[in-house]
Amino acid sequence: MSRKLPLGESETARTACARGLLRTGLVVKTGEVLPAAVLVQRVGRATDLVSGMAGEVLAEHWNAADVQRPASGEDAGGRRLPSNAWMALRRLGWTAAPARGVRVNDRIVRMAQEQAGRALRSVHWRAELTSAVLRTWPGDPGKRTPEEWDRVRETAHGGRHLPSSVIRSRTRQITAFTQKHGRLPADVFDLEAPPRAARMLLLSACDSQQATIERGEDNPQRALLRLQLPIRPDPRSYRDWTWVACPVMLPPTIPPGAVLHGNPHPADTGHEEQHWAQASTCTPTPLLHDGKIPRQTPCLT
Repeated sequence: MSRKLPLGESETARTACARGLLRTGLVVKTGEVLPAAVLVQRVGRATDLVSGMAGEVLAEHWNAADVQRPASGEDAGGRRLPSNAWMALRRLGWTAAPARGVRVNDRIVRMAQEQAGRALRSVHWRAELTSAVLRTWPGDPGKRTPEEWDRVRETAHGGRHLPSSVIRSRTRQITAFTQKHGRLPADVFDLEAPPRAARMLLLSACDSQQATIERGEDNPQRALLRLQLPIRPDPRSYRDWTWVACPVMLPPTIPPGAVLHGNPHPADTGHEEQHWAQASTCTPTPLLHDGKIPRQTPCLT
């Protein structure tokens, strides 16, 4: 669901974000109108399936050796890893699968691998910083000397430009661990438990077999998001998945010529009865949070 904007000479692309309301859905095959509560339920079932698989991948590979592999940018054969996290995980042979008896298509698995892969890539920086702080552990964690500040900054990657608050925060976290366990942690994977997989759908990992988004023919400020959602929490066959079309009113800040695709960005409106879409780059991303469906409707201008 990613499309590039044709560019002329001396032109470049810009990305912009905006929010719009998402209120209902329509089952494409039967024409059944889904009220907001039912749409929330179906999106929630899909997010549960994805987050469950992503959480299992995170737990399995939450260790220094495995996190180093995608961070290195190369597979075991020395080939460069793809930029898409789900493709990189597959190159490494890291699989994801639903519970026994549950049937999902490959695009659902891709979203789980994309989410887990992004999380594993991002932890590499924290792992390096934690290692630097541990190797230069100060005599008094509450107050480093100028020499101790120099040592930790020299040891940490990019430490000279790192805000002191970041180092202090990591130091406080390690201190709390030490007070609780009576020892220093071995590394960030000893310090932190595997992160919780967010309940979101990264449609940027999908193609048109799982989701599409198009502008309205009569009104360019309207868009239609189509995606497959389960009709039951444990779909047993592909018949338990249906195409649902969700109309979206685009904010006026999105120009008519912008290319629509999307990217995930969790958010909470604080309004119990509103469901919104946020514009971003890559693919629109449904997300369930406190009974609402924040959704990304992206644009590339």
